[in-house]
Amino acid sequence: MTNRTTASPRIFAGIDIGTLTCRLLIAELTSAGGLRELQSDRRILRLGQEVDRDRVLRPDAMARVVATLKEWRQVIESYHVDAATAVATSAVRDAGNRDEFLDLVRRGSGFQVEIISGEEEARRTMLGIRSGLSPGVTDLLALDIGGGSTEFILDRPGQPTMARSIDIGVVRLSERILHGDPPTVDEIRQAREWVRNETAAAVADMPKAAGFAFVGTAGTITSLAAMAQQLPAYEPARIHNYTLTLDRVKQLEVQLLGCSKAQREGLPGLERGREDVIAAGAIILRTVMETLGMAKVLVSDLGLREGVLLHLAGLPR
Repeated sequence: MTNRTTASPRIFAGIDIGTLTCRLLIAELTSAGGLRELQSDRRILRLGQEVDRDRVLRPDAMARVVATLKEWRQVIESYHVDAATAVATSAVRDAGNRDEFLDLVRRGSGFQVEIISGEEEARRTMLGIRSGLSPGVTDLLALDIGGGSTEFILDRPGQPTMARSIDIGVVRLSERILHGDPPTVDEIRQAREWVRNETAAAVADMPKAAGFAFVGTAGTITSLAAMAQQLPAYEPARIHNYTLTLDRVKQLEVQLLGCSKAQREGLPGLERGREDVIAAGAIILRTVMETLGMAKVLVSDLGLREGVLLHLAGLPR
């Protein structure tokens, strides 16, 4: 409960429990229906480690997430929020012991975690993306590359949103195919083929994307945008609305696939902890862009965690 006056801005907190990364956002709802960030955090916790192979969440991975959520619960309580929520995506959807994880989270941090489908993940991601785009952007195809899945979201005014989810993400692709360090030529070929085939099937019933704005969100794409600019530290203002060309994505992919995990450490713009999955992310982004015929992608620093808050605030589009 909050002890603020009814005239005070409403404050919400949301947590996105992803396959690779967990994210926290605490924000005020503005009079225009947007968000003003008060505090945020993100941790690469690898909840989905080996889930693709074993179909269970590892005890050490669950413990990392529960400890972080317990810490974030204290942060959230210091803001006297109007409401708070936590959602889980691909890794928890796929895990046979998800009920055990949900119980551990509830007892350890007090959160009742909502497991959202790939389609619902896509819908809330679009809420977040739209909140940071120019009003002039109308027809939009969004790409959300996660740790365990990738979402394609087609959004047009006056039309139902179309969302498709494929079970390919940077963790899943790395664990299933990219075993070499660096990956072998044959592994890269297999990875491209898998991404190409799944992408083509996912968008087969969508209208052709010609003329749509193509927007990408989440850690892979924001990391590649930071690398393209060789940023020494993550700068949201320089990453949000940055345009990544296909040619630049190809250059980054070549660089990353030519390095070992150890050699990727410290590369300008690459977030610590992504060394072993960023090559998979580059393969996914390049292959998707080539499959869809996209020469450039507009980078959004806003996505699911913002959409989770907007949904919590009761602001569906």
